[in-house]
Amino acid sequence: MRVGVFLVAAGFPGRDPGRVLADTVELVVAAEEAGFDDAWVAEHHFMTYGVCPSATTLAAVAIGRTSRIGLGTAVSVLSTWHPVALAEQAAMLHHLSGGRFTLGVGRGGPWMDLEVFGTGLERFERGFGESLDVLVRALSGGRVAAEGEFFRFREVDLVPAATLRPVVACTSEATLELAARRGLPMLLGMHVDDREKAAAVAAYDALRPGPGAHVAAYDALRPGSGAHVAAAVGHVADSTRQAVRELKEAMPRWLEPGLAGYVPVDGRRRPARDVPAYVDFLTRVHPVGSADRCAEAVLATAEATGVRRIILMVEGIGDHRRAVDNVRRLGAEVLPRVRTALPPN
Repeated sequence: MRVGVFLVAAGFPGRDPGRVLADTVELVVAAEEAGFDDAWVAEHHFMTYGVCPSATTLAAVAIGRTSRIGLGTAVSVLSTWHPVALAEQAAMLHHLSGGRFTLGVGRGGPWMDLEVFGTGLERFERGFGESLDVLVRALSGGRVAAEGEFFRFREVDLVPAATLRPVVACTSEATLELAARRGLPMLLGMHVDDREKAAAVAAYDALRPGPGAHVAAYDALRPGSGAHVAAAVGHVADSTRQAVRELKEAMPRWLEPGLAGYVPVDGRRRPARDVPAYVDFLTRVHPVGSADRCAEAVLATAEATGVRRIILMVEGIGDHRRAVDNVRRLGAEVLPRVRTALPPN
């Protein structure tokens, strides 16, 4: 069992984005001191939901401030990156961290990022599989070339070379199938509950190539469910009632303006989110409550899904000092309960 923190660099109203980024690094440091195994950071563009536009850059800063904790991206948006450029970044972080870095990638959405960065809606809608293939070839420790619709270039050496297995955010059946066919582990978001996460793992296992199958560039990469990563909200207080009340008061101030930052690139209607209902869902199904309640929820996710890597979004309170306290209390009061039941790998 590995338990980490998940940091969105949440832009609560009135908070300076530069200060939020510095505080996010401080939360990584606090997580290492509190005994967490990993810290994963998110990438967003042109919005206050998350004010970190480069998860790899923030991870690099955090690597320099820490010595033990694993760092990951949850996620780098592959639809707006050239996969070889992202592979170079990941390889650098792998070497500079002494092997502590994990690259998480996602398809993203049909947002304005695609227009601004020039990759276009087509890369998002039908180019993700090709992007993923080029990325994994580039992270296979050798040379990489491409002869596809979106990428076409002669063979080159990746310098520095590294052998890494990306984790893929799976929020749709199509992306889940791409990950499963390639044997790449999934990142399952906090917007789904344990039942939906377990269904995703079952669907993945049904699609995954068998032991005798040949999957070019992906051999020996096929994970069990323990290699997947599950995200959840994590917030501890003296009582479950207090923890729920705190998040229900704080999170809508962040989510209402933050989620409005998702602007479609082609004028399509953006699905509306009932923010109070969403916060109610998050506080009901995730580790939000007393220390006992938080530990029980983490263990319930592990039991229901088989996933042994859990990351907790710890910024929902909107106050940096309280978020640091949340990390410390989760480390002191919740992690020991979890590890007694499921020791770390």
